[in-house]
Amino acid sequence: MSTVYLALGSNLGDRLQYIQKAVAQLEACDLKIIKFSTVVETDPVGGVPQGKYLNAVLKASTVLSPEELHVVTRSIERKLGRVKKTINAPRVIDIDILLYDDIKLITPQLLIPHPRLLERLFVMGPLEEIDPVLCASLKP
Repeated sequence: MSTVYLALGSNLGDRLQYIQKAVAQLEACDLKIIKFSTVVETDPVGGVPQGKYLNAVLKASTVLSPEELHVVTRSIERKLGRVKKTINAPRVIDIDILLYDDIKLITPQLLIPHPRLLERLFVMGPLEEIDPVLCASLKP
């Protein structure tokens, strides 16, 4: 089993419900949730003017490969109604793979660790809540 950290965010519709539905669908796709952060409300970063986000981070174990997990997260986003229009556009759900074990992966579709992980306070705060030791090890 591998350990993964995922970030979830939503700023359209019933934001909390979208995050809860995404978590339920992740659990139905071979992810065992180990820890789940507090859901926090944050201002949007970049993109067009838009409403505030709800954000959370989870730690899970999985038998899925990074590529399989990426397919699963994109599929869940589509099932919940996410339509990618432009970068940093408002969205009903966003699921990002932050970390997958100690893997460093660079493909056209997937970068692990997430390339902007350390720049995103809306991710680092919840990540520090659920795994402060890991978070400290990531900081330069």
